[in-house]
Amino acid sequence: MASDSKDMLVDLYQPIIKEIDNKYEIKRVLSPNSDKVLDFIDTHFSKGWKSEAKAGLYKNNPTCFISVDGDKIIGFACYDATAKAYFGPTGVDEAYRGQGIGKSLLLKCLVHMKYDGYGYAIIGGVEPKNWIFYEKVCGATPIENSKKIYTRMV
Repeated sequence: MASDSKDMLVDLYQPIIKEIDNKYEIKRVLSPNSDKVLDFIDTHFSKGWKSEAKAGLYKNNPTCFISVDGDKIIGFACYDATAKAYFGPTGVDEAYRGQGIGKSLLLKCLVHMKYDGYGYAIIGGVEPKNWIFYEKVCGATPIENSKKIYTRMV
């Protein structure tokens, strides 16, 4: 993880925290699909993200959502995976990027975090190149001197 990355804070009571329409369906993962989601993450992203997502997938009420094109997974997003009140990991198949899928998945998770009782969400270890996306979509602000939970990784 880049040393200049920062955690970002999102106020979940802003009016921009709402579900939005997207041409692809977003579903909360059902346990029989967990392996399919993990295969998608392993194929398109990293083993680290796969490990993080397991924590969200293996709950009675999974905190992981997927975007699908028919029966094909094209994106995913989790919360409460790495730590309580944390959003992520998240990713969209490269062939489907630029269509608002990442934005839809992010806002879906943030809305559910609000419903779960959180007032704020943390987006962990965001690299500077991604700050603008999170600022624009959900009003996230970098947390100065954030301790970054990811420093515990081996």
